[in-house]
Amino acid sequence: MELQFGYLLNNKTYEMNSSSDPLGVRDDTRDARAYFTTPIFYVNAAPHIGHLYSALLADALCRHHRLRVPSAAATRFSTGTDEHGLKIQQAAAAAGLAPSELCDRVSAQFQQLFREADISSTDFIRTTEARHRMAVQHFWGVLKARGLLYKGLYEGWYCASDECFLPEAKVTRQPGPSGDLCPVSLESGHPVSWTKEENYIFRLSQFREPLQRWLRGDPQAITPEPFHHAVLQWLEEELPDLSVSRRSSHLHWGIPVPGDDSQTIYVWLDALVNYLTVIGYPNPEFKSWWPTTSHIIGKDILKFHAIYWPALLLGAGMSPPHRIYVHSHWTVCGQKMSKSLGNVVDPRTCLDRYTVDGFRYFLLRQGVPNWDCDYYGEKVVKLLDSELAFALGGLLNRCTANRINPSGTYPAFCTTCFPSEPGLVGPTGRAQAEDYALVSAVATLPKQVADHYDNFQIYKALEAVSSCVRQTNGFVQRHAPWKLNWESPVDAPWLGTVLHVALECLRVFGTLLQPVTPSLADKLLSRLGVSATERGLGELHFLPRFYGHPCPFEGRRLGPETGVLFPRLDQSRAWLVKAHKT
Repeated sequence: MELQFGYLLNNKTYEMNSSSDPLGVRDDTRDARAYFTTPIFYVNAAPHIGHLYSALLADALCRHHRLRVPSAAATRFSTGTDEHGLKIQQAAAAAGLAPSELCDRVSAQFQQLFREADISSTDFIRTTEARHRMAVQHFWGVLKARGLLYKGLYEGWYCASDECFLPEAKVTRQPGPSGDLCPVSLESGHPVSWTKEENYIFRLSQFREPLQRWLRGDPQAITPEPFHHAVLQWLEEELPDLSVSRRSSHLHWGIPVPGDDSQTIYVWLDALVNYLTVIGYPNPEFKSWWPTTSHIIGKDILKFHAIYWPALLLGAGMSPPHRIYVHSHWTVCGQKMSKSLGNVVDPRTCLDRYTVDGFRYFLLRQGVPNWDCDYYGEKVVKLLDSELAFALGGLLNRCTANRINPSGTYPAFCTTCFPSEPGLVGPTGRAQAEDYALVSAVATLPKQVADHYDNFQIYKALEAVSSCVRQTNGFVQRHAPWKLNWESPVDAPWLGTVLHVALECLRVFGTLLQPVTPSLADKLLSRLGVSATERGLGELHFLPRFYGHPCPFEGRRLGPETGVLFPRLDQSRAWLVKAHKT
């Protein structure tokens, strides 16, 4: 019998074999609402910069959406810890702890890191919570009621480190400690063992074609494109049914299968349901949030999120996630981070050394989702000193210095000095071609940045901002306002105009940097006298006087002195030492 899998959305059922949009009718609130998630992080070890990078990507996407849609009720953002499974059970035993003690200890480390890193999540979920257990068991019941679970003998390779089953084609042999060839995962290199036991099995094989239709019908479902392509390639291969439970005698640290205490629910099924738990599943409220979901994940867990999870959702009568944003990993001085190599970077040490906003900026500016990125201390210092301390901080200092701006205000813009079209420049005009290029670049910057966020290219958004900061510094350097005289009737209008343009550029930069460097942006905007209600994208009207409109900032006093915008890091060479190793 061929099963037809659909899902209910807005009280209508949409079949996966429809020739229309495979996600059915888009929710009318999609553009307003957004739900961002990080993976929930495994608590077998302390957090490293890769975990922080995932959280920062989600945080920046979420904060940018809040700039677009200021209502707090329109955005949700979850992170948390994955606390069940054989690996936790074994790690706790090795540490001489009860599993719950290990989970409490390591989960607290993640929560502290995210507080210190200014991660603006609205929920931190732990899979040991009662609300999650209820959601998982309900989800299991739905799959069982729809005939998608059966009990059978499962035989095959299992990788405890990756908590996953592997087909023979994904297993290779490598020399072990004794020199003998040992079976390992082809993808991760972790040891595998042959497993034979009676489990509950999910009819994953029924979902190969529905998953293909979903992905082919929505090229942006998985971003960046190479990962979308990789999943489609995986789906060209056989998709065997998936074991979704383990014997309780072997794995007791987990959620029991409803009605069968001899079995424990597979850790990945348990973990993935967290995304539903956070938005209230199984209560009806979750339905208004689920169609807006964007998962931010590392490439190592792509198969679980792009094949197993969408198949489970379709099986339960729901749509796949709206977006799956995938990022690559961080290396340290060209090497993979590893406990055995002793090069695991402590993110809290980095936040302390480079400042919170500084390290946030570095990871998001240098991190490119498509490929692995490299960390070393000298690179951090060079980037932050160049772009935040000198370029941006220096620009703010120049434009607000008492010597150049003694009135401490947003000076008036002179339309005859800088007319809206280059051809209208008269005898009093001083604007040059490069100045018009600057105005054009900054005027289009918010749209350019928004497009980069939509394409999961935050690093490109920051490149664009940095480029405009350099252009603005060139504008100020070119016209040297420190050489002009406020007392001169010839100089004063142009001096005010130069400062007005530079301050308007700074206002745009501060607004657009809020998702990445929230404290630094707040300091910058406060110095410019921009109130809290004037910091959204809807209020970001650049240089209105140039376009013939009134400017609400013209003549307004600047805010109080806020000190150095960003400290130079190279003042102490000790800060170039690599981050403490764990």
